[in-house]
Amino acid sequence: MNIAVLPNLSREKAQYYTARLIERLNGFGSHIFMQSKFQDDFSGYAIHFFEDFSEMVRSCDLIIALGGDGTIIHSARHAAAFDKPVLGVNVGRLGFLAELETDEFDELEKLAEGNYQIERRMMLEIHYAENGVEKTCAALNDAVLMRGTLSPMPDFRVDFNGQTVCDYRGDGLILSTPTGSTAYSLSAGGPIIDPQLSCILLSPICSHSLLTRPVVFGPSARLSVQTHFRGEGDVFLTMDGEIPVKISRGQKIEFYRSEKTVGIVRLKNHNFYDIVNEKLGDGRNDA
Repeated sequence: MNIAVLPNLSREKAQYYTARLIERLNGFGSHIFMQSKFQDDFSGYAIHFFEDFSEMVRSCDLIIALGGDGTIIHSARHAAAFDKPVLGVNVGRLGFLAELETDEFDELEKLAEGNYQIERRMMLEIHYAENGVEKTCAALNDAVLMRGTLSPMPDFRVDFNGQTVCDYRGDGLILSTPTGSTAYSLSAGGPIIDPQLSCILLSPICSHSLLTRPVVFGPSARLSVQTHFRGEGDVFLTMDGEIPVKISRGQKIEFYRSEKTVGIVRLKNHNFYDIVNEKLGDGRNDA
């Protein structure tokens, strides 16, 4: 099996655990792919290094991401572009999307045995314009529209399949997938949604209304959001926590289910609700 390893070496002990992972995978007869930028860090190991990141992902059978949830999400978006499954190893804090902790590397033998499942996760497609150029981006977790730090509170108009359904005044809006329902949306008061469902969750952030509630839209929904200010102000769009994009006043941002999905590798016999209870149940984990 050809396995691309994508570590986040800024995490504490990430290099150590990546080396242990590579040793285990080599022991099972796997071929390890990594980006050439890691060559100095892992020069003593049996690894094929790639200058071309896309070629590496295209050539592998599976991706293993080591880091926190952000690392796994970032890797999953690349994996989805080439329809490759991704296995997350938690070297972060919460690690909600991770399948393995660093003391569970014995489970990796199941990869060599073919004893694993792939769970498909919906992605969200976002269509917007940046500096007059039309762009489309896919997100595994969420897209967030948020007012600038010193901006007045904006109004957000939401259209559903071409018709206005609601207006919000507040700090922002979160549009998330079921996978993202346990991320920022949950902190903003949104519900937990089983990731096997296909739907779009709209959660307002600090809405200036007592009657505002999150709304769940079906898988065929096409949503659009426009932002209006009574004075001068800025709104930014972020997708899966990446670099924010400044949105022009009155610009229409479209959101809908992507044709792409992410394949999450499952090695252990547990379900989504086991993970919810383990990661979020006692309230002591840092997100």
